[in-house]
Amino acid sequence: MPNIKSAIKRVRVTKAKTLKNAIRKSALKTVIKKAKAAIASNDASATETFKNAVKAIDKAAAKNLIHKNTAARRKSKLAKALNAVNK
Repeated sequence: MPNIKSAIKRVRVTKAKTLKNAIRKSALKTVIKKAKAAIASNDASATETFKNAVKAIDKAAAKNLIHKNTAARRKSKLAKALNAVNK
């Protein structure tokens, strides 16, 4: 444990931010998983869940939760899968 007051605070702040990021990442993974499942089952709401997933991915990239290129790659993969099912 650090002895300096500012270092102690940094440890506290880092723990809080790490917890928030873990929650946000978990929620993002859940949304993506739901979208993949809806697309795979050729569900009627696949387009809507795809839109929700894209929105969640964009928000995560905006908050630097994931890298912007990672966000683009994930959106592209979902769109490709959706288009393959709709053809």
